[in-house]
Amino acid sequence: MTTLERPRTRRSRGVDRTFYAFLLPGLVLFTLAIALPAVMGVFYSFTNSVGFGSYSITGIVNYLSLFGDPTIRGAYGFTIGFALVTVVVVNLLAFLLAIGLTARIRAKVALRAAFVLPMVVSGIVIAYVFNFLFSNSVPAVASALGIGPLSTSILANPNLAWVGIVIVTAWQAIPSAVLVYIAGVLAIPGDVYEAAALDGASSFRQLVSITVPLTAGYILINVIIGFKNFLNAYDIIVGLTNGGPGTSTTSIAMSIFNGFSNGDYSYQMANATIFFLIAIVIALLQLRATRRKDA
Repeated sequence: MTTLERPRTRRSRGVDRTFYAFLLPGLVLFTLAIALPAVMGVFYSFTNSVGFGSYSITGIVNYLSLFGDPTIRGAYGFTIGFALVTVVVVNLLAFLLAIGLTARIRAKVALRAAFVLPMVVSGIVIAYVFNFLFSNSVPAVASALGIGPLSTSILANPNLAWVGIVIVTAWQAIPSAVLVYIAGVLAIPGDVYEAAALDGASSFRQLVSITVPLTAGYILINVIIGFKNFLNAYDIIVGLTNGGPGTSTTSIAMSIFNGFSNGDYSYQMANATIFFLIAIVIALLQLRATRRKDA
């Protein structure tokens, strides 16, 4: 190596100062809007603060109270159960729709555009529309047809209200999952299917032995992202049941928000901290799954 080449090599290994200039505004906003409030929230979870005025340190009292609170346990149970059921419904239907929309059918481009429409409508608007349907249209049709269980609104039934929430949430979430699955299916080389067809594999066998294994990474990403999003369910539940009947459909996000307005500031900060840790674990799983797919 000549003496003239050494300085050029050192400069190429350094980081341009322009990089820091672009990074700084984002770093400041992240610190002020996310990191600092999160740290303050964790601190207040160890106090008896009501959100203003003086307070004192109480240690882990709020955390111990959370585990003994049946309302909080019910919110976690409903939210996790709702997220598990919804992620199965969404991904199963989205995968089947993606298979259909990538097949050789007419007007598939127009159908793909139609499936994207629910993504651009606000969740609270969708919830109020379906609230009217579940409370008026569906009972009227069911009564005319003599279907007894549906002659009254399922949203007023503590045992069935969650079904309506799953239906509406899936209706809004399926389009985005379909787009991911379409990308995965289209990434599979056509030669693989042609070779399988020459070997006599049926369409179902090609689906099970080719499509599903080669889109496993997309399935995993959709499942993890969907589960994380469904854990944060709020607007659709507010528009449909507002957490009722009773507290049968109260999610974790709703319990935290309602607790703030009822003066349980530090108590719900402890609840939010636990929920935040759960979200971090899911995010790490998502990151690990993404890296495996890229590897």
